[in-house]
Amino acid sequence: MQSQQISYRDTGFVSKMVCDLFEGKESLGAFYGNPPTLDNFKAQLAEKKENFTPYQREVLVSSLVSQYGNLLQKGSPVDLNIERLDLSNTFTITTGHQLNLMTGPLYFLYKIISTLNLCKTLKKAHPDFNFVPLYWMATEDHDFEEISFFNFKGKNFKWNRNKAGAVGRFSLDGLEPLFTLFDAELGSSSSAQEIKNLIRESYLSSNSLTEATRKFVHQLFHSEGLVILDGDDRPLKQIFAPKMEEELRSGSCQVEVEKTISKLQLDYDSEYVPQVNPREINLFYLTKTDRLRLVRTASGFADADNTRSWTQAELLQELQKTPDHFSPNVLMRPLYQETILPNLCYIGGGGELAYWLELKAYFESQKVPFPILVHRNAAVLVPRKLADKLDRLQLTPADVFLKRPSLINKKVRQISNIDLDLQPFKKVLEEQFTHLERLVLETDASFEGAVKAQQVKQFKGIDKLEQRLLHAQKRKLADQVQRLTLVHDALFPNESLQERTVNFSEFYLQYGSEILSLLSKQLDPLSLKFDWIVLD
Repeated sequence: MQSQQISYRDTGFVSKMVCDLFEGKESLGAFYGNPPTLDNFKAQLAEKKENFTPYQREVLVSSLVSQYGNLLQKGSPVDLNIERLDLSNTFTITTGHQLNLMTGPLYFLYKIISTLNLCKTLKKAHPDFNFVPLYWMATEDHDFEEISFFNFKGKNFKWNRNKAGAVGRFSLDGLEPLFTLFDAELGSSSSAQEIKNLIRESYLSSNSLTEATRKFVHQLFHSEGLVILDGDDRPLKQIFAPKMEEELRSGSCQVEVEKTISKLQLDYDSEYVPQVNPREINLFYLTKTDRLRLVRTASGFADADNTRSWTQAELLQELQKTPDHFSPNVLMRPLYQETILPNLCYIGGGGELAYWLELKAYFESQKVPFPILVHRNAAVLVPRKLADKLDRLQLTPADVFLKRPSLINKKVRQISNIDLDLQPFKKVLEEQFTHLERLVLETDASFEGAVKAQQVKQFKGIDKLEQRLLHAQKRKLADQVQRLTLVHDALFPNESLQERTVNFSEFYLQYGSEILSLLSKQLDPLSLKFDWIVLD
């Protein structure tokens, strides 16, 4: 296996804000906590230890044992990690993800492996502490469209069913025919049988999407001690109830987040667009079939569709009796997470980290330590045959990260037997027009505008001619362009990142469970760079 790393900024696929964040841009310093270095975790440990009680640990452990049920085997790595969470020297490293079918896009694996590897690194650096990798299942999310499909070898496998509230509570009706179709695509190799067993022992033997997802991910990572948590849990929400009550009474999330957004626009970027805008009330109300957004009314509260209403006293009383009926939205969920976990660090993608940067002042107002933020590992997996084709085409990883039109234009210029770069002509013209401008100013300055207009016209003409020549050369080199397009599409399907399109099963089918250990050996969550990994 060969690999190399590329800076986030050079890939062109990571946002400016995330690049600025991990390059230590000073104007972002007020919006996150400790930077992600091994030394800074020691300070984070001390702060979290002071703010997390034995009672919180007791409730967390009890909930996890209850959630796992018969899946938890005595003495297993997961069981031992759950037991360790009762100890004051044990902390979590957390990532979160939706309940996508078959884990969804490939980057789900990168999130989990980043979390596992960071725990191992921290244990070496701070041996007196325990670090438990934790996957937070987004069971209360209600965006079914985002989780209802996965892609395999260019085909889309979609679960068609009626939407009905929090996805984790969904029954699995209608999934078996989908997996029958997928079964036929997998074939009969030993790796295919492993994937089929994964499906049979999770999706086809569960009563809800939460249960199925837990079983599926547990099968992949139980030997690494990955702990899987469902936040849709009454005892855990009972701990969070005071924060939810404050939200209902004062709407502090909106107040603090709007201040932070204004500060980001003032101190960091005047054109900054919030990743998530806060609402007046950042909570939902859960029923068996719905997740209803709460809004404030003249008489108290209602859901956004006005199907239910409460006085303030009624809703606060219900919160005390049944906190599991309430669900934090995307901006309050991080506070919920950090309230119920002895967590040091959150590992997420660029979009997630962007909304975490809106939350630091809100965390401070709630007296909850803000975690260290780490960008999950990102990678392109390159089968050896594709790597060999790239070598024959004399393409580097940096070349392939170019947008496809730019890559094709660059390669056509390289392999053409004529020089298609007409920019030197513009330089010559620029010198001539500079001389002409001086002449005009010495004679009649009123012609200056005409000269500048003529210069713009000539430059546009050269650019247009260059594009026409390039287009003509592409036609001559059509075979090379087609080969280049096919190779690029194999690594960047539909000009998108492979990790955002392809399901892990494509690589599992070819490499078996070894793909997980290969990635584990390669991905370093503190490198903060994009990995280019050639698979033999």
